[in-house]
Amino acid sequence: MPLLTAEQSIDSLLDKVYSSQRLSIDDAVSLYEQATLPQLSQAATFVRNKHNDSSKVSYVIDRNVNYTDICNIYCTFCAFYKKPGDPRGYVLTKEQLRQKAEETKALGGTGFLLQGGVNPDLPWEYYLDLVSFLHHDLGLWVHGFSPVEIQMMSKLNQKTLHQTISELKQAGLGSIPGGGAEILVPRIRKKIAPLKGGPEKWLEVMAAAHDEGMKTTATMMYGIGETTLEKIQHFDAIRLQQDRALLTPNEGGYTAFVAWPFQPGNTVWDGKLPIANDDEYLRTIAVSRIYLDNIPHIQSSWVTMGKKTGQVALAFGCDDMGSLMLEENVVSAAGTCYTVNLEEMKHLIVSAGFTPWQRDNVYGPVLSVGSI
Repeated sequence: MPLLTAEQSIDSLLDKVYSSQRLSIDDAVSLYEQATLPQLSQAATFVRNKHNDSSKVSYVIDRNVNYTDICNIYCTFCAFYKKPGDPRGYVLTKEQLRQKAEETKALGGTGFLLQGGVNPDLPWEYYLDLVSFLHHDLGLWVHGFSPVEIQMMSKLNQKTLHQTISELKQAGLGSIPGGGAEILVPRIRKKIAPLKGGPEKWLEVMAAAHDEGMKTTATMMYGIGETTLEKIQHFDAIRLQQDRALLTPNEGGYTAFVAWPFQPGNTVWDGKLPIANDDEYLRTIAVSRIYLDNIPHIQSSWVTMGKKTGQVALAFGCDDMGSLMLEENVVSAAGTCYTVNLEEMKHLIVSAGFTPWQRDNVYGPVLSVGSI
């Protein structure tokens, strides 16, 4: 039997996509490296429309609040953190949080994306009180705490991850963001964030959250020296975990995936790594949509890629434009600063041929201001 040409091989992989067959890791590597952008756009849009209304694109009005910038994990890619003891470090007061909440709700926002550094000076009770204050007193949905923060809390209270997440949930935590995944392969995590531990640490927290019935998101920060294979291995770890979550009787699992390129400005990597381009971003987001066939939503990263590329991503499998980002501190600390207001967000969606709709942090519709 004659060997297939590269074009025939890609055609056979695309046939698998259109017949709803799962791609293997090797399949996805080949698709990423050999398919044309138009081929990826068409295939990713096909998968996107299986999961979502083909005519609509969502957005969320929330605020990315970093309650502290003090951190003892010292990730080499982070330009935001301050070391413990640094007089420039901060912990937000309740009055500051109240002001941010009032501003958010006045603009039609429904919640906080709440994350911070791993601050060794904050006790376990602080986090329970923080979540309760934001949710019960201020009426916000709290999409909060990356896995590394929850790992730290589990050590503080000397309880299991399941117990820790259960208590946070009882206090008012609504859902958990997927920050800190970076690339879920040991080589990359050891290279850029050795104190975070291997990929299993991040995955353990997410598994426990899903067991507790929590909705979470998954992320990937690429452009840090990973190979195409390592990117796909990252997708595979998430897909396998979602398979497991969907077998459980509760409602836990991943709602969405978002990928963005590393921003090296003001870090030790500045000038040492190539800046990811639009082609790489669109390939990454399209293949993620195709491979992650069990995750309903893929979010565009206009915050790092800019408004135009963020809009183009809607033709590469994304069904969500993410947040207006009423506040953002981490990416901007690395020198990247794109902003949009509500009218601009709606215009980006409409001019791409879609109808915009406002969602909450777990992809339900926002029917009125203050609905959570």
